[in-house]
Amino acid sequence: MSTLDATRAELALIVLYLNKAEARDKICRAIQYGSKFLSNGQPGTAQNVDKSTSLARKVFRLFKFVNDLHGLISPVPRGTPLPLALLGKSKNALLSTFLFLDQIVWLGRTGIYKNKERTELIGRISLFCWMGSSICTTLVEAGELRRLSKSMKKLEKNLKDSDKYKSEEYCAKLQKSNERTLALVKAGLDIVVAVGLLQLAPKKVTPRVTGALGFATSLISCYQLLPSPSKSKVN
Repeated sequence: MSTLDATRAELALIVLYLNKAEARDKICRAIQYGSKFLSNGQPGTAQNVDKSTSLARKVFRLFKFVNDLHGLISPVPRGTPLPLALLGKSKNALLSTFLFLDQIVWLGRTGIYKNKERTELIGRISLFCWMGSSICTTLVEAGELRRLSKSMKKLEKNLKDSDKYKSEEYCAKLQKSNERTLALVKAGLDIVVAVGLLQLAPKKVTPRVTGALGFATSLISCYQLLPSPSKSKVN
């Protein structure tokens, strides 16, 4: 393949990536939390960028609550333990509620909805929903990783006389394990970000800590949305 063809292929992947509203939202999220880290809650240009980007991101999330509402009413995969199934449905319900309430917050911040006190209250309730969904995600991913680990150990015993990395089934489970581990780390960090946004522990989780962790989880989200060919190259 010529250099021009290779460049064209890379640009095609970038275009494919940026065509996703979710990807643009996560890039804006990285800018938002990066600005929060730089401002450390102090007035100035960085804080203005933080606030304006936060408001702009809400447009990307319009009607996004439908996605998790669909997940809430969809059947769970066969063989999923009841506790994990309930946690998964709770996550869908909380995230859908957060995204729905976030639209009311957007209406308040743009001046369409005039009740400022109620807008702030709804904003806090929505953040508590997001924190709850992150807690549920953490528990689900931890439970699924435990199930996956048991499955991989059982498969290793069956493949003890051969190279396990040549087994497509084992490699698929290993890749799934890596993806779930990354999702677990992201969900755990998002809980701390939510604590920071709600100012539940202002002395420990400062705006700078919130910004740093939010920026890190944004980069993880950007990576998770990469097209498959790019992921394989990164690996």
